[in-house]
Amino acid sequence: MQPLDAEQTQARQWFEHLRDLICAEFEAIEREAGSEAAFDYTPWDRADPSGAPGGGGVRGVMKGKVFEKVGVNVSTVGGTFEGDFAKSIHGAAENPRFFATGISLVAHMTNPHVPAVHMNCRFLATTKRWFGGGADLNPPLPEPHDTQDFHAELKAACDAHGADYYDRFSAWAEEYFRIPHRGVNRGVGGIFYDHLEGDFAANFAFTQDVGRAFLNAYPRIVRRRMNDAWTPEDEAAMLAWRGRYAEFNLVYDRGTLFGLKTGGNIDAILMSLPPRAIWA
Repeated sequence: MQPLDAEQTQARQWFEHLRDLICAEFEAIEREAGSEAAFDYTPWDRADPSGAPGGGGVRGVMKGKVFEKVGVNVSTVGGTFEGDFAKSIHGAAENPRFFATGISLVAHMTNPHVPAVHMNCRFLATTKRWFGGGADLNPPLPEPHDTQDFHAELKAACDAHGADYYDRFSAWAEEYFRIPHRGVNRGVGGIFYDHLEGDFAANFAFTQDVGRAFLNAYPRIVRRRMNDAWTPEDEAAMLAWRGRYAEFNLVYDRGTLFGLKTGGNIDAILMSLPPRAIWA
């Protein structure tokens, strides 16, 4: 992989810093619940199809009392897209060389009343440079207060950068996080954005604020719900819902496809899958 330039370095460093902040907060929640669970970090290297070094990343997974399974991954990869896949990537049809760095997080919770969550932010460079990402809440048993709280934090982040950002990106999340073959949405939404290009500093600042909004909102929701009592029926509903989540990630998710097509670490790519699920 070629040496990183200033923009690529800034993005990579932020995603790694955000990972550290999030993991520390999640471990603090485990301590509050009387658990000593901690993240287990596994570094991995990637080889480009040409045989040259292609970057890599670190897979972080914690299995605890509150977080049944949470993965927080960071990666920085580069090289050349193979075959026709380049045509599907913004700016890569003209030249298949690429760079990508980002953070990806999925949390599946022990208590059915604590919503699962997904967050991803990334910076890509082909013949164009852009940011993408977002966050979405995935409760097996939705609570309006949690949904409103989560959306309010994301809206505040959006409003600070663009008057139309929240309306555009929340609608995009509603469209993207849908399971067409089930005719249902994966969760209660959030925001999703992609191909945010042009002004690196402005777009980077927005992406940082998305990460901070997630960090402000989600741990608060976890602490609010993690001691709620639940029934066997609640757990069964959660496990069935997790089956739908797995279907989306394996059939429709762009991040899963990107990781597989670029030779990423399989365990890191599939860390989004729940530890347990049922299908009727």
